[in-house]
Amino acid sequence: MPNDGEVIERSINDFQKVQAHMKNAKKENAKETYEGLKKDYKSLKAVLTSLGVNLTDIDEIKE
Repeated sequence: MPNDGEVIERSINDFQKVQAHMKNAKKENAKETYEGLKKDYKSLKAVLTSLGVNLTDIDEIKE
């Protein structure tokens, strides 16, 4: 079973990947893709916030 540090690290990596894909989807005007990614973004943001991670520096989308 992963410890808190591993969960946080994995979640941060996933959060950053989702944000990168959201930027690309927005640039390509892929609205449905963006909205799907936005759900993942919000879920990961909730997880990281509940784990006490400060998102100020890593949240580039800010939605």
